[in-house]
Amino acid sequence: MSNWIEAEQAAQRLGVKAATLYTYVSRGILTRRKAPDGRSIFSSAEIEELARRGRPRRQAGRTELVIESAVTMLGEDRHNYRGQDAIYLAEYKHPEEVAILLWTGVEPDDRQSVRAFAPVSDAVKVAREAQSGLPPAVLLLERLQLIVTALAVADPVRLNLDPAVVVETGRGLMSGMIAALPHHGRVKTIDSLAMHAQLFWKLASAKADERLTDVLRFIMVLLADHELAASTLAARVAASVRADPYAVVAAGLGVTSGALHGGASLGVESMLTEIKKPDETAYVMGERLRRGERISGFGHAVYRNGDARADALMQKLRMAVPGHRRLAVAEAMIEEAHLRGLPPMNVDFPLGLFTHLAGMPRGAGEAIFGISRTVGWLAHAMEEYKKPTQLRLRAAYTGPTG
Repeated sequence: MSNWIEAEQAAQRLGVKAATLYTYVSRGILTRRKAPDGRSIFSSAEIEELARRGRPRRQAGRTELVIESAVTMLGEDRHNYRGQDAIYLAEYKHPEEVAILLWTGVEPDDRQSVRAFAPVSDAVKVAREAQSGLPPAVLLLERLQLIVTALAVADPVRLNLDPAVVVETGRGLMSGMIAALPHHGRVKTIDSLAMHAQLFWKLASAKADERLTDVLRFIMVLLADHELAASTLAARVAASVRADPYAVVAAGLGVTSGALHGGASLGVESMLTEIKKPDETAYVMGERLRRGERISGFGHAVYRNGDARADALMQKLRMAVPGHRRLAVAEAMIEEAHLRGLPPMNVDFPLGLFTHLAGMPRGAGEAIFGISRTVGWLAHAMEEYKKPTQLRLRAAYTGPTG
């Protein structure tokens, strides 16, 4: 290990913060290993070479905006919430607990100390009535965009950007988004349940295996934030000009609908619906590739060598419903992707599989993503609310000058 140095030494040699080292790792600029005691170590040769060359340039055709944030740090194959491994938190914590951690920076002492997230009944009524004219086939994410706007109209203190008030707004907003969605599964009294259980029984079919309820808890914690993803950047821009929390979330939801972001799980759902048996996988995926279509759920802009979130979620699904016939189709899809040289799966693949296994309506993955990521959007918004200046990007003009 003599050719490997600790993160603190590496950061000092490069003149950067420790978090920047992990950004370089995610971009393939530096190599990180783990010492026997679990500490991150870096190649001293690579550090010296990078120090000699200077700060790495951006890849051609890719724009990066660097914003200082204490919310989430991306690692080589996973992310941390305020210094804690997100996969570990997903294993043991509830979405409400992680929301408080990300919003306040303080981890609750115990689950009982986290006051239940409860919607304002009058606001939920307005949000439900606002959907009365929508066609039944409208995607859940599109409903959420309308729901958030309706909840905003019903909130007289939405323009108060004091951190404590924004936390209370976040509680009511997230629970209100769930409460205003129409029932798609078995109808039962769910108001007293934890947030993930409420969402599960809103969307899951009557035949859904109850063991999948805890998988949704895991998912909601895992998806709570992911640094400056496209939707989070949109949310931060909105917050920088002092848009209220509802407008911040609406901005995030708008970007989430993109096929390369939260909408990727919709493509996974579509493939799983099309493939009835494992032996049909090669044909269906082959036909899509032949038509030049993208295979959703594989490859990630940050995790080039594999998304640990995806592996952890797939394992949770295997343990929750072992032997499920639709799991065999998913495993065949993963194997076919590998044989065809596609990149490793990302978290959108098991998210789409989860909604399929639970018998949820089309587009449920997008909705779960949007509700879960509301936590992160508001955490980033609260950081922007504290800053005196707005985010203002500049364009590199390429048009005519005459």
